[in-house]
Amino acid sequence: MNKIQNLWQRLSTKPLGKWLFSRAVCFKAPYFATIKPRFEEMRPGYAKVSMKNRRSVQNHIQSIHAIAMCNLAEVGAGTMMEASLSNKMRWLPRGMTVQYLKVAKTDIIAECVAADIADGPARDVMVKCDIKDATGNIVCHADIAMYISPRKEGAAALKSNTGHLRTAKNV
Repeated sequence: MNKIQNLWQRLSTKPLGKWLFSRAVCFKAPYFATIKPRFEEMRPGYAKVSMKNRRSVQNHIQSIHAIAMCNLAEVGAGTMMEASLSNKMRWLPRGMTVQYLKVAKTDIIAECVAADIADGPARDVMVKCDIKDATGNIVCHADIAMYISPRKEGAAALKSNTGHLRTAKNV
């Protein structure tokens, strides 16, 4: 079990644990704090993350802005990839194709799913993300191409307890 999955396992069942996990993700990647995501479920190959419909994420017609939905898809997909891969592998987003299907006037929830995320050769993995409104209607769909590859020899061993790669200079 990697550090993200371990953190999820430790926090998700505790009072305020999901909120705390979500804040930790936003601390690591501060831009995502702008949408205030809340992780609801997490397991290898799957993440469910929600977002409240509030003024700071709305567009001119008081619905959730398209880019806010993209951010929700990306934070869900990226955190799911981080939680799913072993320390021997790494990931980078390559691109995102998005379809805006309906106006989102309620709180929304994104479900991100990926297959073929086991250790192995470098390859693209597609993360499929459906974003639904409070009535269960899909308001947005995103396909996020993730490039996964083995870490360079020794890089996994250099990974510190904080999850950062140390450079050869400070090892």
